[in-house]
Amino acid sequence: RLGGRGWARVGRKCLALSRPISPQGHTEELWGLATHPSLDQFLTCGQDRQVHLWSVATRRPLWSKAIEDAARSAGFHPNGSVLAVGTVTGRWLVLDTETRDLVTIHTDGSEPISVVSFSPDGSYLAVGSHDNFVYVYGVSEGGRKYSRVGKCSGHSSFITHLDWAADSKCFVTNSGDYEILYWDPTTCRQIPNAGAVRNLEWATASCVLGFGVFGIWPEGADGTDINAVCRSHDGKLLASADDFGKVHLFSYPCCQPRVSASPMPTPHCPTPAGGECQPHAH
Repeated sequence: RLGGRGWARVGRKCLALSRPISPQGHTEELWGLATHPSLDQFLTCGQDRQVHLWSVATRRPLWSKAIEDAARSAGFHPNGSVLAVGTVTGRWLVLDTETRDLVTIHTDGSEPISVVSFSPDGSYLAVGSHDNFVYVYGVSEGGRKYSRVGKCSGHSSFITHLDWAADSKCFVTNSGDYEILYWDPTTCRQIPNAGAVRNLEWATASCVLGFGVFGIWPEGADGTDINAVCRSHDGKLLASADDFGKVHLFSYPCCQPRVSASPMPTPHCPTPAGGECQPHAH
């Protein structure tokens, strides 16, 4: 989920974003970025209707695939054998990571799919849309079969970010009007008591609003200034990307107000819409 104008950069230490990957990349805005759960590979997709699987070592595509719609989001199944891509039309598709073949395609609403995220145990896929809903699917056969569980209704604006609990029993969402809601994937019902989930261990930390990232917001910032956060895989560091093309590094969790951060160099960096950590980043 790294936005830009035909570029994507991924490196060690979560976000070392030091140089463009290759002239073979995207020709229009890049919106979707996902890292492989175990290999030094990452996927990008964007407005040019292209999906690229990249090698971190060579910074060149391992394969590329044209799709029918402009893409907005991407995510790998935990076993790495398949990946999901969300598009601007409400359609989302699943591709085989080895063959790039289409596994399945579904449509939920008609608005852009802003986030697609598999649960850590691989048994669910959450699909967050600009129609304010999160669609939950049961996943079986190693990511090759999908059955609709239900629709999470409660947000009053579009879905922006989503994180799963480490035990896959709940997930949290942020929305365009700065809401934080928690959900039970088995029922698609909201968990109204935030205290019940406050001490949960989270598999990822990509939501820009929440207990563990409260301190990343500088004084005077509005809710749109920070576009993305990403926690390192050892759980010790948190990187944020903002409207000013800056990437800042914090200790995680970052719960105290207006914590000072270490700025990271971001040469020629347009406004980033998101970021992800490599599997081996610490």
